[in-house]
Amino acid sequence: MKLLLILAVLLPAVHCVMFQPLDCADIYNDGNGESGVYRIFPEGPESGRYVYCDMDTDEGKWTVFQRRMDGTVNFYRGWQEYKNGFGHAAGEHWLGLEIIHMLTLKKKYELRVDMEDFEGATVFANYSSFYISPDALNAEEDGYKLFVDGFGDGGAGDSLAYHNGHKFSTFDKDQDASDANCASLLLGAFWYVDCHNTNPNGMYMWGADDPKSANWQKWKGNSYSLKSISMKIRPVSLRDM
Repeated sequence: MKLLLILAVLLPAVHCVMFQPLDCADIYNDGNGESGVYRIFPEGPESGRYVYCDMDTDEGKWTVFQRRMDGTVNFYRGWQEYKNGFGHAAGEHWLGLEIIHMLTLKKKYELRVDMEDFEGATVFANYSSFYISPDALNAEEDGYKLFVDGFGDGGAGDSLAYHNGHKFSTFDKDQDASDANCASLLLGAFWYVDCHNTNPNGMYMWGADDPKSANWQKWKGNSYSLKSISMKIRPVSLRDM
């Protein structure tokens, strides 16, 4: 009887130590179906990182890597912060280019971009394939290039295909295809080209009409400041599970 009691106490702790989910899909499949902040381990036991898991949208399992919702976090930041991540998982945040890259090396992911305007309308865009610098020996030297494909329209239109195949740029690491420094010009950071069809990491401007704002061109134009926008990924193979 004493042995059974000891096991009852120890087994949950053992599970907690042994269970090192790579992403929110692993957490969902382990029986945690509530949206919220969880810990993932993209590179082993020493790499624990808190993320927001969307377990409600379209059957859940989404690992959120970018979220704007209230303007409480400054997104006009330099290369190192975009590489390593910033903000708070429970609110506005950027997970980090290196972690996003590591995740997409280990599983095949789809991408969903959800957004809302200040009138309460909501739309989304879905991409069946999303990854970052998959063939690079050094993803940072490769510029963390974006690759997306397989657009599905949830009313938002496709503003991301324009950025496909391009490097990530910040104001202190200009890697865009423009003669201008798009990150500096638009007060943001993204996979800019010449310069953008979407600027999700631009300034939060509470509905203002300004190209430096967080926007999605194919829905509201490349100046309308969205109320919220979030980018999230989910393993393709688990979508119908």
